[in-house]
Amino acid sequence: MSGLRAVPEKRRPERSAAGPTPAGFVLGLDVGSSVIRCHVYDHATLIRGSSAQKVESLYPQAGWVEIDPDALWLQFVTVIKESVRVAGIEMNQIVGLGISTQRATFITWNKKTGNHFHNFISWQDLRAVELVKSWNNSLIMKLLQNSCRVLHFFTRNKRFLAVSLFNFTNQHVSLRLAWILQNLVEVQKAVEEDNCCFGTLDTWLLHKLTKGSEFATDFSNASATGLFDPYKVADQQSAMFGECCFHAGDVKLTMGTGTFLDINTGNNLQHTIRGFYPLIGWKIGQEVVCLAESNAGDTGTIIKWAQELDLFTDAAETEKMAKSLEDSEGVCFVPSFSGLQAPLNDPCACASFMGLKPSTNKYHLVRAILESIAFRNKQLYELMQKEIHIPVTKVRADGGVCKNNFVMQMTSDLINANIERPVNIDMSCLGAASLAGLAIGFWTDKEELKKLRQSEVVFEPQKKWQEYEMSMENWVKAVKRSMNWYNKM
Repeated sequence: MSGLRAVPEKRRPERSAAGPTPAGFVLGLDVGSSVIRCHVYDHATLIRGSSAQKVESLYPQAGWVEIDPDALWLQFVTVIKESVRVAGIEMNQIVGLGISTQRATFITWNKKTGNHFHNFISWQDLRAVELVKSWNNSLIMKLLQNSCRVLHFFTRNKRFLAVSLFNFTNQHVSLRLAWILQNLVEVQKAVEEDNCCFGTLDTWLLHKLTKGSEFATDFSNASATGLFDPYKVADQQSAMFGECCFHAGDVKLTMGTGTFLDINTGNNLQHTIRGFYPLIGWKIGQEVVCLAESNAGDTGTIIKWAQELDLFTDAAETEKMAKSLEDSEGVCFVPSFSGLQAPLNDPCACASFMGLKPSTNKYHLVRAILESIAFRNKQLYELMQKEIHIPVTKVRADGGVCKNNFVMQMTSDLINANIERPVNIDMSCLGAASLAGLAIGFWTDKEELKKLRQSEVVFEPQKKWQEYEMSMENWVKAVKRSMNWYNKM
């Protein structure tokens, strides 16, 4: 969900390998779902100054998730100024700014005045659930999918394969935008008068930064809207770049507000049936890198929720709490405040605790919450192995939740793979800064960036998956009982 500009091959100042280190600094800014954060990077990719502010989500109705654009713009400007101040440098020493944003969060605004018609509609928003179901079950969609299945059989054209497998989801911008067009009279009128602009977060920020002179997006954001033909960067693509996952088979596991599992598929778009969707990772010159991604909507959100319930005072405590028990004593937590994504794909599922007993205490609840994150990671990784036929070369983690050693170790055990955690876990910021730096010649190429990357620790499997098998079977049973809870049918 990032707004990364394509890196042109022109305009890169030539610099010999033995040449001097470029003066100046590059900003990396990430507008996430929970936090807006800015880092000042030097040429060694060391952070010289930082600033962060909490992003407040608004919940005007059940299932609706919004962000106040005026408040977000103020935070955007504030974190830039504050990070530069903390770094002890002047604004004119900044040579580049890379911006990463949460994908699929969008807004519409008045073309003439620049005033917005409504708040940002978050990628977590569920207001279009019924519209999504209606379209996916419609005769038009069935005819389109079946026709394209036949056309693919005869032509082997991958575009037809993509359409034959396509289904709308709540995370696509397209049907949430359709809901806005159907329900907000002011937007309808503006469209009729050719006075309405629409954009994801990156587009709106660029429009504001340039005082309305630029109206643009990038491949990485556009490819996640459901409105873009990927055959012709966002926060997850940005994090992928920051992790230096440059080669086919490289995997990134981001655990922030939600969990996002991405695999580099080289220059091939991969299409699956149950939940991995193709994305454009980034475009540098003529090189276009493709990804396949799936996600779980609630990760950091459930930890924040548990903290607000006073199960603990600081998220750092959860690791020790979970490790103090042998197991959760049969308690299961289903992390589904925004429905269940792949492989179950049920927007009507509810969050729940199951298996509660009189002896259950907050330690059991906390362990069950952390276990649910690892179990969802296992589901996504297993789905990737089944549907993306590319051997995994490495797995690298980032995002705030990856600081939790319990979750990291359990995930490593469950997927039976080593997982690298970097020194700098804010990979969306670093990836955005890296792309901006490459664009202006601050860094020479991707090989230079790879040499600068540092891992803090590598988690290696310590237990066999079979030791968790019974616990995960119980958890899957709890998940199934939570499904379809909010269905109106």
